[in-house]
Amino acid sequence: MSQDVVADGLNMIRNAKKAGKEIVVIPRISNLLVEILKIMKQKGAIKRYKIKVKEKSLEITIGNLFECKAIKPRFSVKKEDIERYRRRYLPSRNLGTMIVSTNKGLVTHEEAQNEQIGGSLVAYFY
Repeated sequence: MSQDVVADGLNMIRNAKKAGKEIVVIPRISNLLVEILKIMKQKGAIKRYKIKVKEKSLEITIGNLFECKAIKPRFSVKKEDIERYRRRYLPSRNLGTMIVSTNKGLVTHEEAQNEQIGGSLVAYFY
């Protein structure tokens, strides 16, 4: 495993989905990864996640998900540039979500555009 817990976790989710598994266990926890999972649960990409404190792991039930990846390097984007990166990473206008780290916490790219704030790109899924 590398030092990037978010990239490792999203890769494990994507590989489990490709292998046809419904449940995946990620052996490391990070606050950033948990916040990303909250957004993915709101959008229906995962059904549920459970934090196992004793084992220091996450158990995730995969939902309606096709692709999820971390964006590396984490580009800093202005509010005007979010649309350009959306076209770069997402397959179509109404499909998928980019997660942006802002001074108001993690938000989706739609929320960032509505609130007129920029930030740093973290991940995307669809």
